[in-house]
Amino acid sequence: MPILADLVDVVIGVDAHTDTHTAAMLSAAGAVLAELTVAADDDGAAVLAAWADDQAGGLRRQWVVDGARSHGVGLTRFLLAGGETVFDAARIPGSARRRGGKSDRLDAIAVARIALSAEHVATPRADGDREALRILHVARRHYTDTRTATVNLLKSLILTADDTLRRQLRGLNTDQQVRRLSHLEAEAETDLDAVGRVRRAQLRALATDIAALDQTLAHNLTQLRDLVEAMCPTLLEQPGVGPVTAAVALTAWSHPGRLRNEAAFAALGGANPIPASSGRTIRHRLNRGGDRTLNAALHTIALTRRRCHQPTRDYVARRTAEGKTLKEINRCLKRYIARQLFRLMQASA
Repeated sequence: MPILADLVDVVIGVDAHTDTHTAAMLSAAGAVLAELTVAADDDGAAVLAAWADDQAGGLRRQWVVDGARSHGVGLTRFLLAGGETVFDAARIPGSARRRGGKSDRLDAIAVARIALSAEHVATPRADGDREALRILHVARRHYTDTRTATVNLLKSLILTADDTLRRQLRGLNTDQQVRRLSHLEAEAETDLDAVGRVRRAQLRALATDIAALDQTLAHNLTQLRDLVEAMCPTLLEQPGVGPVTAAVALTAWSHPGRLRNEAAFAALGGANPIPASSGRTIRHRLNRGGDRTLNAALHTIALTRRRCHQPTRDYVARRTAEGKTLKEINRCLKRYIARQLFRLMQASA
């Protein structure tokens, strides 16, 4: 496959930060032609675009922005609106930083040189429905973590509550305890000491917070389901795939062309096999890199299919009889799931 250096005349690497963006224009051979630092706002983006026209007006050029979906998102949107081709910068290896040092200028040059030698450079993740999915999922993780912490605090207060309240709550599950505590009557606390009144007031407040978070999570799930059905409804028809795991897959995949094939999607999710052979031992191991959120979603789908999907249960039994370990079987399952999800998302685009 041709590398980027074979397709362009110049590459402009940008190291994006909160206050400034530093750009370095490199030739296809990797020589630094020009450099510029601008403010991180629309005016600075306009100056940067005009500078690129002056320096390389008639040449084939492409941009590589470090932080295209974070500090450089404004610049990325400005360039895309102007018809420029923008790529998301790959991570700079730590060995390169140790050898060559670090500065905004050096980082801009480094991301451009890494892109020049790459066979495939990812385009920035899309806006629109895909970004809405990402926001909903990030918020859901926050709500879930907050609910878990609140429930833990509630349980600790119940553990040291007065015997009367503990008897009322004994044998109830968490949801039942929350409903009971959210309706505690303040009139019944007149005979309690200060500790008892404070504890009951906090239990009532925590239970109210948990109930509110449950409603928020339910609404969040509905929004996720609606967006997934609009973007790729066939995902929800697959065994083990729910709105949350489908949203994670769509967010990682983003749009056609971001990932060159299903193997790249599996590698992004840390589901590609890593050779771990030596001598007469031929084996592969789990990949502990990649997008761990996507990896967790693939793992959740695999666990669900192992429990509820008969073809998957048959596959696990057959591979176990062949001598595969459970970790190796899980790796294979996650790789197959990544391939299936990628093809479904590509077909729906």
